Amino acid sequence: MSEATLIKDAVCSFCGCLCDDIDVEVEGGKVQRVKHACRLGSSKIMGHGRIESPMIRKEGVLVACSFQEAYDRAAQILLMANKPLMYGWASTSCEAGKKGILLAEEVGAVFDTTATVCHGPSVIGIEEKGLPGATLGQVKNRADTIVFWGCNPAEAHPRHSLRYSSNACGRFTPQGRKGRKIIVVDVRETRTAKNADKFISITPGCDYEVISALRMLVAGKGDNVPEEVGGVSKADLADLAATLKAAKFGAVFFGLGITHSRGRYKNIDNALSLVAELNQHSKFVIMPMRGHYNVGGIGQVLAWSSGYPMSVDFARGMPYFNPGETAACDLLARGDTDAAMVIAADAVSNFPRTTAQALAKIPVIQIDPYENPTTLLSEVVIPCAIAGVEAEGTAYRMDGLALRLRKMVDSGFPSDEEILIGILESVQKQRLLKANEEA
Repeated sequence: MSEATLIKDAVCSFCGCLCDDIDVEVEGGKVQRVKHACRLGSSKIMGHGRIESPMIRKEGVLVACSFQEAYDRAAQILLMANKPLMYGWASTSCEAGKKGILLAEEVGAVFDTTATVCHGPSVIGIEEKGLPGATLGQVKNRADTIVFWGCNPAEAHPRHSLRYSSNACGRFTPQGRKGRKIIVVDVRETRTAKNADKFISITPGCDYEVISALRMLVAGKGDNVPEEVGGVSKADLADLAATLKAAKFGAVFFGLGITHSRGRYKNIDNALSLVAELNQHSKFVIMPMRGHYNVGGIGQVLAWSSGYPMSVDFARGMPYFNPGETAACDLLARGDTDAAMVIAADAVSNFPRTTAQALAKIPVIQIDPYENPTTLLSEVVIPCAIAGVEAEGTAYRMDGLALRLRKMVDSGFPSDEEILIGILESVQKQRLLKANEEA
């Protein structure tokens, strides 16, 4: 019987926190225990039921096949399509993303990430205004005032407060929670709000108006603010503005509650302006609460590869980016794509119903370790190794810091990167065979 091996300070590849203090005990080629991770991260590292072999749909039924057969069928689907969609990429490594971009260029696909249905508006807002950001370490060590706006890290990022924000003890914040003022702005009282010093309940869809009122109060133009804005009294807004101005180091974390309410990217634009104006009185930073562990990383890879962070159309032979036209849901809603590859994401569970129905009408290739609703309508299903557990790679934390994921056990499955290389080689081989036949 093999001896147990303790892997210290591993990185958890679950959410955008990318906690790097995880201890993993491996014995007999399997993960036996996980320490320091939250329940969600621990569950992923421990593993659970997975897709056991590649599958191809024949006569309406998915049947097992070899990996090479799956690569060849996937390549055939991509080559036959006029404009294939390659969507997902948030829960895999940057190295896989690089190979995916090469494949998208080869077949003239639209390459889109899960940011398009989550923090896409944040990306556009940041493009317009710039980001006064910081690392999570700076927030931990310096922030005495923290605002959570439209997000609930207590449930979505369970260790965020303990490691990086409200409850963390830093170099210049040794008192931890007692030395900080925590403010939550949301449409309902969440678990995060129950840990706050002040909870501001706003009317749904009124984030832009509330931010605008705060900007006026910060600028000393309170006479122009009505007695109530977005369900919040002027007195409460004035108190909040005074608290923010008095901060020594403030941090604003925002989530989908603000990116997907009325106003969309303009809400982010306005919030960035508020933080810029607060920096005239104090030191303030702002950061989106990115969900999947590498959704920020694929945006980085796509940006330095093509010039654009998401929704990039390679069908013209050059990168083209136009949100609202080249985003995955828009393509599906218009019927402007005739094949799809979904990798490291579950499109059916997260897309609007009409676009999920449109996805069901075209051939779909799925690359994922686990069965999910997208599997049920896929033409080709290819299981892969789990990045950060069974395959190494690079991922970007929500603050833009790149961390190295380690391989802890061997699953026998190929990594996403290896699968994409296999499909790319099959595409090139089939294209060459066709050219030789025509010649």
